[in-house]
Amino acid sequence: MTLLITGGAGYIGSHMAWLCHDQKIPFVVMDDLSTGFRDQLPPGTPLIVGDVADEALLQSIFNEYSVTSILHFAAKIVVPDSVAHPLDYYRNNTAKACVLIDVAIKHGIKKFVFSSTAAVYGNAHDGLLKEEFIKIPTSPYGHSKLMIEQILSDAHHAHGLSFVVLRYFNVAGADPKGRTGQSNPQATHLIKLANLVVLGQRQELLIFGDDYATPDGTCIRDYIHVSDLVTAHACALDHLMRGGASLTANCGYGKGFSVREVIEAVKQVSGIDFPVRVAERRAGDPASLVADATLARTVLGWVPRYNDLHMIVRHALDWEKKISPPKP
Repeated sequence: MTLLITGGAGYIGSHMAWLCHDQKIPFVVMDDLSTGFRDQLPPGTPLIVGDVADEALLQSIFNEYSVTSILHFAAKIVVPDSVAHPLDYYRNNTAKACVLIDVAIKHGIKKFVFSSTAAVYGNAHDGLLKEEFIKIPTSPYGHSKLMIEQILSDAHHAHGLSFVVLRYFNVAGADPKGRTGQSNPQATHLIKLANLVVLGQRQELLIFGDDYATPDGTCIRDYIHVSDLVTAHACALDHLMRGGASLTANCGYGKGFSVREVIEAVKQVSGIDFPVRVAERRAGDPASLVADATLARTVLGWVPRYNDLHMIVRHALDWEKKISPPKP
């Protein structure tokens, strides 16, 4: 059994690569290195630099490494950017995933774990979000991921492709052993940006909107540690290997924190106060996204280990200090 990890040199994918390395699971990484870093992969990792829509390259990888399962992380993920450049997201996320799925089916690969997003829910609901709730994305990013979910469902019924869709909530933190973390300088993650202000790499932190229908007016998100997220992928793959049925599951902790609450956590962990300024809302941002992750826990057997906002912030800050030392 060899796994293909697409986007495996990126933030979440590199954590998955380290989990496979630690558990001695054979794997190969495919990444175009547009936002990934080869030096964050485990030593000796087979890395194929290329595009997930390159059919000839995919066939070569499947044959050379005897790939039996795919973990598909590669995607564009910035919500406001998707609003400004929607066709880029439908082309990069949806169309390319369709090529990958098609080639996998033709090659006889039957197991597929897909990185989806809580953005598929949009503003349709209050409280904890359940997988069966209606999906009304507020951004092309959310729509691009929801389309792939439908493609996988149709491929399952037509071709017997077994899949698990994992809908991510807000991924944060870094490898507790300091081996990889969020390194993309263009990343828009709140905790990363706050830590950059702490380290003097940015002058201030922006809050995008404080007039949402939430207790303090700022957006609420369910922050999940990246190490817990990749463990959920391992559980999903094990589920499929044991003959489990295809399914879609949320990945979150079931507790939301507002932007202001996260900022306060960063200040407490770092011991540093820093300037914060309110700016206009960003296009496509729902007011609140908090997971009901019962399905992941009960069916996949997922047991989170790092469900603590301050720990998430600490691991992220430790990583940021490693790659962006504080300015004097």
